Amino acid sequence: MVKPSAPNLEVIGAFNPGATRFGDEIILLLRVAERPIMDDPDLVGVPVLNLNHADSGRLEILTFPRHSPLTDLSDPRAVTYEGRVYLSSISHLRLARSKDGVHFTIDDEPTLFPETKYEEYGIEDCRITPIDGVYYISYTAVSRYGICVGLACTEDFKRFQRLGLILHHENKNVTLFPRRVDGRYVAMHRTASSAFNGPNMWVAYSPDLLHWGDHQFLMAPRVHHWDSRRIGAGAPPVETPEGWLIVYHGVNAKDGYCAGVALLDLDAPHRVVCRSHEPLIAPTEDYEVSGFFERVVFPTGLTPMGDGRWMVYYGVADRSVAVAETTMDELLAVAKGELALTR
Repeated sequence: MVKPSAPNLEVIGAFNPGATRFGDEIILLLRVAERPIMDDPDLVGVPVLNLNHADSGRLEILTFPRHSPLTDLSDPRAVTYEGRVYLSSISHLRLARSKDGVHFTIDDEPTLFPETKYEEYGIEDCRITPIDGVYYISYTAVSRYGICVGLACTEDFKRFQRLGLILHHENKNVTLFPRRVDGRYVAMHRTASSAFNGPNMWVAYSPDLLHWGDHQFLMAPRVHHWDSRRIGAGAPPVETPEGWLIVYHGVNAKDGYCAGVALLDLDAPHRVVCRSHEPLIAPTEDYEVSGFFERVVFPTGLTPMGDGRWMVYYGVADRSVAVAETTMDELLAVAKGELALTR
C-alpha cells in the first residue's frame, strides 16, 4: 500500500513512473495521486497547493456544491465549477526501489512535492534520464497557468535540485536523450492540439538543458493506425547500433492508450527510421482496462536488467504500475515490423 501524504487525503493511484537503474537497484519515481476525504456527500473537494505557503508543501481543500448546475463532474479527472477547471486529485512523485525489477519498496513520504505556483495542481508523469552521472527528472507541472514542463536533478536520489520550467505551457511528455548529439542536448516533447492538427511529437536541442530551441517535427498520429488520435513520448531513448529506440504511447478510439516502438536516426534524432505498425502493448488485461481512467497503457520507463532482459514500466488505467519483460532484439523487430508482440 502507498501511504497518503496527509491524514485528510486518500491515495487513488500510483502510476506512470519514471524508471532508471541506479547501482544494483531499479528506481521508480511514482506519480502518486491523492484526493481529499470528504465527510459531506453534498460537497466535492479539490486539493491545490496553498500558494501563500507553497514552500512548505501545504495544501488547501477547495469545496464546491456537488449537485449544483454550475458543477461539472463528467470527467473523473477534473472538477469544473463556474467554468473554471480544477483537477480532482493532486499528484506528487514518490520513490520506490527494487533489486529484481518486480518487487518494490515504496517510501512512506513524498520525494518531490508541488512547491511553486506552476505546480499548484500537482506534478505528474516524470521520466528519468542519466546523463554524465546526473539523473535528470523531467515532469509535467500543472496549474491555473496551464500545463508546463519542469526539470529536476539528483546524483543520489536523496537530494534533489529543481531547475525550473524548461518549455512553455501546453506542452508535456518530455524525455531527454542520454547523451549529447553534435554537442547539444536533445529532448522529445509533445505539443498541444491546434486548429490545424492534433498533438504531435517534436524534437528540440539545447546547449545546457535549460534553454531549448531548433525545434524539429518528429511524428504525428497516423490515420487508421493504433496511434490515430494522439501520441506522446514514453520512456527515454535507448541508443542502439540501428538508431535511437523509443517506446511511445498512442491512442485510438477502439483500444484506448497503447505502447508502440520507433527508431530514430542516431545523428539526426528528429528523423524517423521506422515505426511499429502494431502496438507493443495494448490494454487487454483487467488491470489495464478497468480503473480510474479506462483502457490505458502508458509507458514511461525502459530499463536494462544486465542479463539481456529489458523491463518496460507503464502506468495502467491511471491507477497502478505494470511491467513487461522483453529483449532489445524483440523491441527492434517490433519497430521494424518484423515481429508482432501485441497481446
